[in-house]
Amino acid sequence: MKYNTLLYYCYSPIAEAEQFAADHLQFCKSLGLVGRIIVADEGLNGTVSGTEEACKAYMEHVHADERFAKTEFKIDEVDQPSFIKMHCRYKAEIVHSGLRDTSIIDPNKQTGKHLEPTEFSKMMHDEDVIVLDVRSNYEHNLGKFKNAITLDIDNFRDFPEQIEALAQYKDKKVLTYCTGGIKCEKASALLLHHGFNDVYQLHGGIIKYGKEAGGKDFEGKCYVFDNRIAVDVNSVNPTVVSKCFNCGTTTPKMINCANPECNEHFTQCDACGEELQGCCSVACSEHPRKRPYDGTGYYVKVPQPVAMKD
Repeated sequence: MKYNTLLYYCYSPIAEAEQFAADHLQFCKSLGLVGRIIVADEGLNGTVSGTEEACKAYMEHVHADERFAKTEFKIDEVDQPSFIKMHCRYKAEIVHSGLRDTSIIDPNKQTGKHLEPTEFSKMMHDEDVIVLDVRSNYEHNLGKFKNAITLDIDNFRDFPEQIEALAQYKDKKVLTYCTGGIKCEKASALLLHHGFNDVYQLHGGIIKYGKEAGGKDFEGKCYVFDNRIAVDVNSVNPTVVSKCFNCGTTTPKMINCANPECNEHFTQCDACGEELQGCCSVACSEHPRKRPYDGTGYYVKVPQPVAMKD
């Protein structure tokens, strides 16, 4: 059996989005898909996985809806589905921007100039260019473009707080990038809103860059939000840049702490993983709720028991 994993997003207004999410969940389940989809009034953001036939049917269904006809799917061939369950939830935004007033940016009206992977690869080395990674710490710690500027943020919602510190680059060409492109739609729009003059974004993100430009000059691996955790991108000049959180040994492996009350994303070599049983510290390894470590560092969320009232 052959399986695919699809990564996609589409900024397009959805009327009665909450009901759409419920209906869309049932449709995905009818195809036997698993994954995680966020639905908001502003559009869709999803990663789904299933058989080739199911994924093909899903893409055809999405493209048949004129609201999402422009959706671009990044397709990976996988040995097994990349999720355990299917979730489709309604939220205020498909990417949490951290803005109190989300109306100040609208990716459908203004966003950075889209660069195809080959264009990005050429421009990123120009003297008047800075390459800006808009992802979180744990993502760029695992891998990033050579000489890229990274931000000390735990979540994308922290990005607006970084605008002032980036003001020194207002007169340069700013090339933004993220995993699949979705965060850059809002990040580049926000930079333009704050007076940056020449803003670009990598169309399709790191994943598309790996497929179409060979991933040249992307150092390390790319974090993904499914049970693969990290994927290879660079087939031209690959390197490993991440180091074990515990001992400092170079390692490409990222996991979640086996202590569910910590659940920290961090890089860990196999030796430390064995010694600490997939935990970031001795304290976490001794926690009573520590999950069994199978070497992957990926854990399916288990619903917590509801406390009974007296």
